[in-house]
Amino acid sequence: MFGNRGRESPDRRVRRTRRAIRQALVDLILIKGYEAVTVTDLINRADVGRSTFYAHFADKEEVLFSSLDELGELLRLVPATRSGPLLSFSLPLFEHLHEQRRLARALLGRRGGAVVRLRGEQIMAAVVRDELMAALPSEIPPPASLDMIVTCVTGAFMALMRRWADGELVATPAEMDAAFRAVVIPGLDAILTAHRGSP
Repeated sequence: MFGNRGRESPDRRVRRTRRAIRQALVDLILIKGYEAVTVTDLINRADVGRSTFYAHFADKEEVLFSSLDELGELLRLVPATRSGPLLSFSLPLFEHLHEQRRLARALLGRRGGAVVRLRGEQIMAAVVRDELMAALPSEIPPPASLDMIVTCVTGAFMALMRRWADGELVATPAEMDAAFRAVVIPGLDAILTAHRGSP
């Protein structure tokens, strides 16, 4: 009974190891950029064995995707009800990224590289598409221009986040959210209103 007191549960150990490897990736992206990071760099920085690394991740891309997918899960949790404002994820995401500035700079800033940007855009586009589909009447098909609309909204949000993460824009999360919503929401409202009224 007393021998178990200091032992960590396997689940907790797994979470701690995965968190250390993900943190190592963030640190290394900020130091040398994503493209230059190797699995050996991650192993050394996280202070884990090679077999331990591969027990948790197939490669550095999987480490990256697990970090980005966590952000994606946060985005999907925000609109718990569809009665709230359209794109209600924006302010909570800006607030989260403000609290996690190093993570934001690594994953969304210029040092993240093309793979990071592409994955981030895919996650954001899926969330935006889900929000727009939920805002449209289910009895009529979505507008033919849905893909273009999703691309526009995603592009605006990602560009704003990227410049903010890199320190090119200085603003509070509320100011970032207000700027995004002032530009995007009127256009979306007009599109959705016109589509709802279409025969």
